[in-house]
Amino acid sequence: MTTKDRSLAALGLDDVPARQPLTYPGRPTPEPALLTGDELLQLDVRPLRLGEWFVEEQQEQQRLDEALAELGQVVTGRRHPVIAVGSNASPGQVAHKLTRLGIPATVPMVPVRVHGIGVGCSGHISPAGYVAGTPYVDRGAETTLVVAWLDSTQLKAVDDTEFPDYRRAILPGGEFEMTMPSGERLGGAYIYFSAHGVLADPVTGLPRPGGGDQSELLAALLGSSARLRELLGPDPAAWVRRAGADRELRERGTLVFGEEGWVLPQTEFLPYVDDAAALRLYDDLQPLDGSLPYRA
Repeated sequence: MTTKDRSLAALGLDDVPARQPLTYPGRPTPEPALLTGDELLQLDVRPLRLGEWFVEEQQEQQRLDEALAELGQVVTGRRHPVIAVGSNASPGQVAHKLTRLGIPATVPMVPVRVHGIGVGCSGHISPAGYVAGTPYVDRGAETTLVVAWLDSTQLKAVDDTEFPDYRRAILPGGEFEMTMPSGERLGGAYIYFSAHGVLADPVTGLPRPGGGDQSELLAALLGSSARLRELLGPDPAAWVRRAGADRELRERGTLVFGEEGWVLPQTEFLPYVDDAAALRLYDDLQPLDGSLPYRA
């Protein structure tokens, strides 16, 4: 039992990058938790399936699936695990995306160790004016990424915020190992990847690391391109203000990324997007309730 204030504001997790672009990607969920409106309730990890973990509520403990049912929400076995690479790991951003559409922001969010995925920067400027993150395949990488369990309505809503700039792939756990804090393995999960490619470091030619401070990233990009400075400078604050207000400027800036030779194409996820790949995964792994299951 806990009496701690679990509001997003009290936890410092209420940043909404869609409204404050320089806060992108926002602060990710630091621990297994249940987002419910403007609160983030701790989950007590057990060596059991996610639905059997306990929610640390204000007055009592109860199993996660029981808490979801009591709230009138879909239980974990009928939800879709989605790996978050950018702001979808931020409770404040997720709550904003859902509640503005009148959809309950009730989402289990769990940091998971994921093998084979690196985090880079998308080769485009987002509608909010920031340069968002994107995953890329790096077979040697091991990264902690937040997985959000979305119901079908929530998944459709998030799809609508990502498309057409991002595509959704379905990653099999046999190729991309995903380990829960309980030690359990996920059988598969969705992930969004950029349709615009990945920004390369102009020196190394390798994907530029993503997920860091947005101001530093924009300052580095401005410092590397006179054309970007003329278009969106002189500083990160001017960049997000001007780009966020003008679609044509965003599109021109995105073209500059390519013309500077900074964009690496994204092809590694394509086999996991086509219908045949999705059907193969579902044939192997999907239970009758339609969710993506765990693999022990």
